[in-house]
Amino acid sequence: MLHAIKKLSRHSLFAGLVLALLAIPVQAVEIERWETDEGLRVLYVEAPDLPMVDLRLTFDGGAARDGDLPGLAMMTSRSLRHGTEEMDASELAERFESVGARFGTSSLRDMAIVSLRTLTEPDWMETAVGTLTDVLSAPAFPEGDFERSRRQALQSLQRERQEPSSVGTRRFYELMYEDHPYGSWPGGEVDTLEAMTRDDARDFFERHYAAGNGALAITGGVSREQAEELAARISAALPRGDAVDPLPPVPMREEPVEERIAFPSEQAHIFMGAPALRRGDEAHFALTLANHALGGGGFTSRLFQEVRSARGLAYSVHSRFQPMAVEGPFVINMQTGVDQTDDAVAVLREQVLRWHAEGVDPEEMEASRENVINSFPLSLASNSDIVSLLGMIGFYGLSDDYLERYVERMQAVELETMNTQLADRLNPEALVTVIVGGQED
Repeated sequence: MLHAIKKLSRHSLFAGLVLALLAIPVQAVEIERWETDEGLRVLYVEAPDLPMVDLRLTFDGGAARDGDLPGLAMMTSRSLRHGTEEMDASELAERFESVGARFGTSSLRDMAIVSLRTLTEPDWMETAVGTLTDVLSAPAFPEGDFERSRRQALQSLQRERQEPSSVGTRRFYELMYEDHPYGSWPGGEVDTLEAMTRDDARDFFERHYAAGNGALAITGGVSREQAEELAARISAALPRGDAVDPLPPVPMREEPVEERIAFPSEQAHIFMGAPALRRGDEAHFALTLANHALGGGGFTSRLFQEVRSARGLAYSVHSRFQPMAVEGPFVINMQTGVDQTDDAVAVLREQVLRWHAEGVDPEEMEASRENVINSFPLSLASNSDIVSLLGMIGFYGLSDDYLERYVERMQAVELETMNTQLADRLNPEALVTVIVGGQED
């Protein structure tokens, strides 16, 4: 009975804290940074108002590091949830659950992520952090769970073939990046998933989840001294190793390419774009504003006005720059009726060419600047938001004042500079266009 009451109180407190996080006023975020003896980079922001701490490990071990086995980063990430040499997957989940902690792993193109949220009550935090270090120091990669993950991944590939958005996204990246590591599919291929073994995942973990290849973000109700102790424990649990070599750069495209993929759907899914922007590029702030005017600003954007309001070709259309470790994509997405595909593509190209050639006008720029700056506090509304941004800053090696000076840097963008940087980072005559929908002639 006492155990049930204690468990209920933990979950009630945790739920209350999650709601309370949304009410925290936005304040200046002061980042403290250091490095552990093993080479793990640490970023820390104290948030003493709530008895909770968020930890986020990021490693240069995303899908771009799959090599000859696409899907390996994903399979490795999933395997970390399958238990340790002392606990199976169910026991691991129960251990975190017993103290109201949340543990997760994921894998993106650039990075692998391991996260933990726990209350700071000493006994509960000790159990949660101790379990995390057990996972990092002795992951089991059990054969049965690995086979189950393999089957699930193969089933996911089958489902993706039935989804026009997945079909289009996969081909879009293949055409944009060709032989570059960004061109492979994070979910793997049938032959590579069938060929890989748990030893491949173990080897990937040992190399890419090394302390010297990662960063740790910490935010919450722990002091600097406590944060240093947490970082030291976590770092000591990780494999030893240095950072992997940087990814090769992506050259700017010189020729356009268009591909249409037959698919039995009433809507055509359109993807248009090109590699354009790396994380940390000085043009990031200017291009954020430029894109807001083109297609990132919702109802007021040029694409929305031209595609939907003026011509009724789609319910929504959106553009974005997605900066990555090396040149990440500029992307336009929209759906339209199959019989309107040619008109929609023509409008998109016309608007991109005009945007690139003429730039953004002063009125658009100021409206974009105001919207971007006013929405920025929402990105710092909770501990989970802050730790996610800290993880991004640590992984990509951005400056400690990135958050503190974000608004200042947006305010400093000049119209001429923005239009010049837009012209330098994107060639509108060499866009990749993928259209999924309609039948073959």
